[in-house]
Amino acid sequence: MKKLKTGIFSGSFNPIHIGHLALANYLCEYEGLDEIWFMVTPQNPLKTQAELWSDDLRLKLVELAIDDYPRFKVSDFEFHLPRPSYSVHTLEKLRETYPGREFHFIIGSDNWARFDRWYQSERIIKENQIIIYPRPGFPVNETELPETVRLVHSPVFEISSTFIREALDTGKDIRYFLHPKVWEAIKNTGKVVQ
Repeated sequence: MKKLKTGIFSGSFNPIHIGHLALANYLCEYEGLDEIWFMVTPQNPLKTQAELWSDDLRLKLVELAIDDYPRFKVSDFEFHLPRPSYSVHTLEKLRETYPGREFHFIIGSDNWARFDRWYQSERIIKENQIIIYPRPGFPVNETELPETVRLVHSPVFEISSTFIREALDTGKDIRYFLHPKVWEAIKNTGKVVQ
């Protein structure tokens, strides 16, 4: 039986925005993935906890953003793993838990540029399929990529969650950078300065 090609789009999604959604949409429609799981990370070893909105809020916003596209799923898988959560352990657990799926780990070219600093990065490359998407200022030499790694030529979206949070903090109306349901939910949390 053919394994379901499942993209693992892991991130803090603090908050999720249209750049995340458009990229994931592209990977499903153009790059052969059957599904994408938005894996909300509870704690990134490289980020301070203070910057993060609550786990529950970030998970809820992802759910709202993706509920009308059947190939997207939200996952709290990492919430149930030891912290801090390292990608190598998450991917290993996913393969054990879902043997009927072929996982593809999705990262930006900015992360690929510093991938050697990741915990057990060589093992991640050896044991997993990796998809790199372009980020401005971080070109990738395709001829030097390992066998398990491929670069996709998706549209580039210059939007970051930091930009979104800073805009919200200063009272900017940035509704078109967010899924409408996410914008409404954020307004209801009081994170939008009126």
